[in-house]
Amino acid sequence: MDTTVNKIGTYSFVAEPFHVDFSGKLTLGVLGNHLLNCAGFHAEERGFGMATLNEQHYTWVLSRLAIEVEEMPHQYEPFTIQTWVENVYRLFTDRNFAILNKEGKAIGYARSVWAMISMEDRKPIDLLTLHGGNIAEYICDKPCPIDKPGRIKVSTQEPVALHQAKYSDIDVNGHVNSIKYIEHILDLFPLERFRQQSVRRFEMAYVAESYYGDTLSFYQESKDGNEQDIEVRKNGAEVVVRSKVIFV
Repeated sequence: MDTTVNKIGTYSFVAEPFHVDFSGKLTLGVLGNHLLNCAGFHAEERGFGMATLNEQHYTWVLSRLAIEVEEMPHQYEPFTIQTWVENVYRLFTDRNFAILNKEGKAIGYARSVWAMISMEDRKPIDLLTLHGGNIAEYICDKPCPIDKPGRIKVSTQEPVALHQAKYSDIDVNGHVNSIKYIEHILDLFPLERFRQQSVRRFEMAYVAESYYGDTLSFYQESKDGNEQDIEVRKNGAEVVVRSKVIFV
């Protein structure tokens, strides 16, 4: 049996009508959700998923995410997501994704960086000692032809929007869902922009957690017309998320 194939998880989806935007294409938030679900399926099938880890009071946390897409699936179109582990370090692991259209052609890729923490003290876990280090057995050299997430710096001090974290923002861990930030960041741009352009690349760096009732301030800086850097702070102080959006 080809061990590389065994290391890659492949999952099938359909672009449901309530998962597409006004243009009839899958939204980036839903795609992000699917990517994170695939990461969970792939890890669980190999013995290091959330359900297994929660019994040991450990959990995965997403640190970085970069998504690059040439075209989004249209309403009712089937598509496939593949995911695999690229590297395992002591405190982080790199996980990549390919998004394939109904013909099996790659229409996008994503890179993510994850850490594992103790649910009791929120301290990181040494991945190379977990289960005797067998997570490293799933490292796969399948290429992922997009850049790793870069550094994002925003110097502006005037927020362009405020949002108070509400019920629908909060996930099972009790803090603002990582995908909700994507939706709130895309909401900073007018509808007309999405009529004329599409998002080619979206990067997220998760710095801290925010909770129900926190006021999120959004700071936006244009690097050039099509490249926008965004920083999200909670309660006027602590940075929780940095993001880069590149339009084409």
